[in-house]
Amino acid sequence: QVQLVESGGGLVRAGGSLTLSCVVSGSTFTIITSRWYRQAPGKRRELVAFITRIGTTNYIDSVKDRFTISKDDAKNTVYLQMNNLKPDDTAVYYCNADIEPVGYLSRSFWGQGTQVTVSS
Repeated sequence: QVQLVESGGGLVRAGGSLTLSCVVSGSTFTIITSRWYRQAPGKRRELVAFITRIGTTNYIDSVKDRFTISKDDAKNTVYLQMNNLKPDDTAVYYCNADIEPVGYLSRSFWGQGTQVTVSS
């Protein structure tokens, strides 16, 4: 069974930094695409950034030049480095990945979420 576990959230002042981690564990698998989503109170969940198996990345406009998504394939871990955080970045951040377990079709998996709170 594949599991995604996020960590690294917390409370930070505006202008500060945090790094989120998402560890993928379970049976033998291939990670196809990894994503970070976020959901602020009363708002829809939005895609923040993604990284493909070959390392192609993309970001929503509001986090470009501030956030960096990366991965360590040896550790099955995806990161989201967040710099110059703003109060509008306050949300629960979720890790999501399209994963293909050996012998099975790929499917989407979610982590449980980690809270990021940015104070002004």
